[in-house]
Amino acid sequence: MLSNTIKTMDIDAILLSLKLALWTLALIIPFGVWVAHSLLSLNRSKPWVEAALALPRVLPPTVLGYYLLVGLGGESFLGFPLVFSFTGILIASLIVNLPFAIQPIQRAFEAINPEIREAAQVSGLSNWQIFRLIELPLAWRGITSAAVLTFAHTLGEFGVVLMVGGAIPGETKTVSIAIYDKVQSFDTAGAGALALLLLGISLIAIALSYGVFGKSATQRRKGRG
Repeated sequence: MLSNTIKTMDIDAILLSLKLALWTLALIIPFGVWVAHSLLSLNRSKPWVEAALALPRVLPPTVLGYYLLVGLGGESFLGFPLVFSFTGILIASLIVNLPFAIQPIQRAFEAINPEIREAAQVSGLSNWQIFRLIELPLAWRGITSAAVLTFAHTLGEFGVVLMVGGAIPGETKTVSIAIYDKVQSFDTAGAGALALLLLGISLIAIALSYGVFGKSATQRRKGRG
């Protein structure tokens, strides 16, 4: 029943959304780790930087979408228009997902006991070794949470993607826009099928992340015992 309701164009929208989500993850998670770790060393400017990074989370999609449309349209910073293209919606997705990628990782780094870093420095480890061997493994739960939040949010992003990319099939028409189009055309069965599919994908992603966390937490408790 579900496969009969989802048509070829819908499959293209689903694949495009998955492509956008995976590209967003691949680019934003390393950047998020670097920014979150760099925030630890900021003092007076830290609240302002955090506020700027959190803006995409609180701004209405129309406001953020308008500024991105203006910034990416015409002669963009790359020298050619980026609106109504996959590259344009990818850049928009990266900006929109900044708080979802950075904040969980930042909280994970902040939760690390400073005495652990001090002990590592006394042992003669370099800053890079401390980051790679100690901080990164301890912050892994926050990194995974950021990845799940970013992935799920990218799949469901609508307003900013619509304003920057429009609804070009195979290029910028994501599954969220496909659902909107089906509702507008009173195709409730098709909209319901796509919405159910999005719900299932998001639920699986969250369940997998919780499974990884639960397993690692159990192993740590057994090791301490």
